[in-house]
Amino acid sequence: MYDNIGAQPGVPRPPLNPQATPLGSAFYGAGSGLIRGGLGAYGEKILGSGSENVQSIISKYFSDPQYYFQVNDIYVRNKLKIILFPFLHRGHWTRITEPVGGRLSYKPPIYDINAPDLYIPLMAFGTYVVLAGFSLGLNGRFSPEALSLLFTKGLLGWVLQVALLKASLYSLGSGEAPLLDIVAYGGYAFTGMCVAVVGRILWGYTYYFLMPWTCLCMGIFLVKTMKRVLFAEVRSYDSSKHHYLLLFMALVQFPFFIWLGNIGA
Repeated sequence: MYDNIGAQPGVPRPPLNPQATPLGSAFYGAGSGLIRGGLGAYGEKILGSGSENVQSIISKYFSDPQYYFQVNDIYVRNKLKIILFPFLHRGHWTRITEPVGGRLSYKPPIYDINAPDLYIPLMAFGTYVVLAGFSLGLNGRFSPEALSLLFTKGLLGWVLQVALLKASLYSLGSGEAPLLDIVAYGGYAFTGMCVAVVGRILWGYTYYFLMPWTCLCMGIFLVKTMKRVLFAEVRSYDSSKHHYLLLFMALVQFPFFIWLGNIGA
């Protein structure tokens, strides 16, 4: 009601906000301080624990992407020998560990031939798409749409391979392996696919020999790797179930390779 009073001579204008008492100010200041302090501490606790959980999940399942690209020529050459001729590998299949920050950590690929990497799978995947497109061109069936379908088909095959390996680990109670490890192991299949496609380009009949050979080698490589590297983390499992899963993963490589090798479809 006082807002309607105009400026009149001799009539004092009352204050809009009455002066608070010292006791009320003390209670107000103390209450707001407690509320702000309590909410701040609680929020800090939530955000701190949340960030720690996120970091632990990321490091647990994804690891450091740079780790998978620490390779050199010697590693790539020796790794290709193991993938294409796994039965000739006379060394062990376990990964080398080293103490880092008070805990054991795996050495990068440049220092451990059994460590997974993403350089070879990515290069093999790109080479597979290029070779498949070249093969289509030789047969007069090349087109951008066909090349796009080949890329999608190869990517889908990679995802299915990763899903198979991940499901096998979960079925044994060991789903804690880093996802990028599984992606790397699943992508090694394109190395054998490149060899088979090259055989088809050079001489068509060679493909029918190289395809089963690369399937067998990839199956052996996965069995050795999953048994020595990944399944070693499983503390309790059914031995018969373990062996059946390994055999199933090896046998699945045959229809998988045949499907990817059918680049005309």
